[in-house]
Amino acid sequence: MLVTKIQAVTKQKYRIELDGQPAFVVYKGELSRYGIKEGHEISRPVYEELVGQVLTKRAKLRAMHLLESMDRTRAELEKKLQSSEYPRDAVVEALAYVESFGYLDDKRYARHYVECKKEGRGKARLKMELAQKGVERNIIEEVLDEAELGDCRDTIRELVRKRRRGDGPMDDREQQRIYGYLMRKGFSSSDILSVLKEKEDFC
Repeated sequence: MLVTKIQAVTKQKYRIELDGQPAFVVYKGELSRYGIKEGHEISRPVYEELVGQVLTKRAKLRAMHLLESMDRTRAELEKKLQSSEYPRDAVVEALAYVESFGYLDDKRYARHYVECKKEGRGKARLKMELAQKGVERNIIEEVLDEAELGDCRDTIRELVRKRRRGDGPMDDREQQRIYGYLMRKGFSSSDILSVLKEKEDFC
C-alpha cells in the first residue's frame, strides 16, 4: 500500500491517504513510529497492527465517550465514528464492543424516545423520527405496538384547543391551517378529520 498523501488536520493529527484513497488519521508521533512517509509503502503487517490495535482501541474509547455524553442509536454512533475518520474495520469492531456490554441498544433507545416524546406526537411522526435516527423498521413497529400511546384523538382535541384563535366555529382557512399542523405532528388524516367534525368542540 502506497502512502500517496499526508495532510495535516491539526498540529498533532494527520490524515493518511493510501493508494489515492483516505485511509485513517494518526498522531504526529505515529508517523515516525510506523515509518509513514509520503511516497513510501506501508507493509501489510504494519497496516494491520496500526488498524487492528492502535486505531481500533482508539475507536472503542471514542465510542464509549460518545455514549457517556448521551444515548445514541447504532446508526448515529456509526456516523460519529466515521466522521472521526476511523477505518471501517475499526468502526465495526468498536460498535460490536459497545454492543457486547449493552451500552448500545436500539430497542432500548426507541422505547425511551417514544416514552419521552409521545406527548403531542402521533404514531406516524414518532415512526418517522426514529427512522431518521437509523432505527430498523421492525424495532420501530415493535416498540410502537407495545407503547401505551392512548387515544390519539384526545391528544388531537387538546392540540386543537391550544391552536384555536377564537371560540367560535372554524372557517375553512382555520381548519386547513390546523389540519396541516396536525398532519405534521404525525397524526392520521382519518383521526384528524374525525375530531374536526365534532362541532361541539369548536363552538
